[in-house]
Amino acid sequence: MTTSLYDIPLQRLDNTPATLHEFAGKVLLIVNVASKCGLTPQYTGLEALHEKYSAQGLVVAGFPANDFAGQEPGTADEIQTFCTLNYAVKFPLFAKIPVVGPNQHPLYKALTAAQPTATALPGVPFRDKLKGYGISPNPEPEILWNFEKFLVSRSGQVVRRFTPDTEPQDAGLVAAITQELGKAVK
Repeated sequence: MTTSLYDIPLQRLDNTPATLHEFAGKVLLIVNVASKCGLTPQYTGLEALHEKYSAQGLVVAGFPANDFAGQEPGTADEIQTFCTLNYAVKFPLFAKIPVVGPNQHPLYKALTAAQPTATALPGVPFRDKLKGYGISPNPEPEILWNFEKFLVSRSGQVVRRFTPDTEPQDAGLVAAITQELGKAVK
């Protein structure tokens, strides 16, 4: 029997137990986030997506991870303060988890199994950009870097995966979100 994404045990940033079940029937954009990354300004766009589409059923869910160059070293309180003060984040944030490697959280095992390849933007692939910085990128299906995005349908199916450099306002990402928001729960 396959475990639903909704059944995987999680913890909120405040350490209270949670699951994604509370978001059943909504469209989820699940993002591994970090406070000290060159992509951290994406918090602004993620919050804008959350604000613009939450009434239609979108939930942005942030999962801090310290798997890439130590770019999320903070405690839960430090992460919450950083996100609130710098980016006015109101979307749900969860406890810091590993998103790659042998201790990969079950949520990210399920996400990467469902969508092993991310949709890349035109131009230089993000994988090649990492190599240009002297970073050896993880092989697929592993998460490439902070701010990789997974789109989950109202019925809990992982329908798309986007590379870390896909900005929240990217036309392809927004189109995928609005398409999912227009679908009924199956």
